[in-house]
Amino acid sequence: MMKIAIASDHGGFELKEIVKKHVAERGFEVADLGTNSEESVDYPVYGKACGEAVANGDADCGIVVCGTGIGISIAANKVKGVRCGLCTSVEMAQLTKQHNNANVLALGGRTTAPELALQIVDAWLDTDFEGGRHERRTNMLDEM
Repeated sequence: MMKIAIASDHGGFELKEIVKKHVAERGFEVADLGTNSEESVDYPVYGKACGEAVANGDADCGIVVCGTGIGISIAANKVKGVRCGLCTSVEMAQLTKQHNNANVLALGGRTTAPELALQIVDAWLDTDFEGGRHERRTNMLDEM
């Protein structure tokens, strides 16, 4: 069973809870790395925790959520081996997996409606990496 690490700050907490329930209902194992309320916290802590869980193999992939998805995606991408893509559409979710083999998905809790966010999550989870010419590029990213 695929294990998904999920983490958010306070701005992404509500959407994280919705996404967490959705992916569990789809049959994935979920590792919730926090936060656990809407009380103000620092997004870098949670982006790093999720990124590290993916990079060290404790999870197969990850989903991070903050108010816009920007800050927490930057934090996740600081972890070597993480390719985190902030997606605001289904097409972006498909392309970030097909072309970038993103192993972490970032969402904006204050900028993306829950219904759209779940469509983005599903598209990302259901899309495969194309490999080919893209593999050389993702290998370059991993070496950075």
